[in-house]
Amino acid sequence: MCLISITKLIQTIKKSMSSFPLASFLIALLLAAAVCTHGQVPVTDTDGNNVRINERYFIQPVNTGVNGGGLIPVAAILPSCPLGITEALPGESGVLVRIAFPPRLIPPLLPRTIVPTNSDITIEFKSNICNGISKFWEVDEFAQNPDQAEILIGGNRRRGNSWFKIERAGKEAETNIYKFTTSAGTVGAISGAFDSPQLVLTNDVAKTIFVKFIRDVTTVVTSASRVEK
Repeated sequence: MCLISITKLIQTIKKSMSSFPLASFLIALLLAAAVCTHGQVPVTDTDGNNVRINERYFIQPVNTGVNGGGLIPVAAILPSCPLGITEALPGESGVLVRIAFPPRLIPPLLPRTIVPTNSDITIEFKSNICNGISKFWEVDEFAQNPDQAEILIGGNRRRGNSWFKIERAGKEAETNIYKFTTSAGTVGAISGAFDSPQLVLTNDVAKTIFVKFIRDVTTVVTSASRVEK
């Protein structure tokens, strides 16, 4: 995995520092070594393309049932605004998300538009549901059971409990299957309302939820149309 990152990184830096070939090469080696040390490689979607912060994606769980749906907010008892996160009915795409870097975070070694693994990121539902609250994911800091703290929406992108990391779920780079982690544990799924998988923080490997990223085609088409104009 590191060999691919090293090659791309060296090519990028050489293009931007073509007048200083030796310095370019040395800097590229140092940065590439750092990338490998931290295990950072681009997160890829189901088509094998790099996941980027300026695009929107559906998050599709792959191990919570046969042909499960995408992720959606759970309606709270009071009021009607969503709080938790669950899986939609089979075949439903779910709610789009936008991935970004937390404010004031030191820029990752990969280009700023590419989402790398093992780097702090924020996840935000992109929908018109409950406009009065934030759509950022967060770990419930006041959970009655800290070992299974719920993953909620309504977080603050400047706070650490709204920061997640994306890690590869398999050893092969081509799997495009990932898991979400935090400093306190891994995102998993337990049986929630109506027996739907509900996202929680867990240290139980058996409850870990694995996901893939599906790019929103309508966003891609819209972006291409703007370029053509």
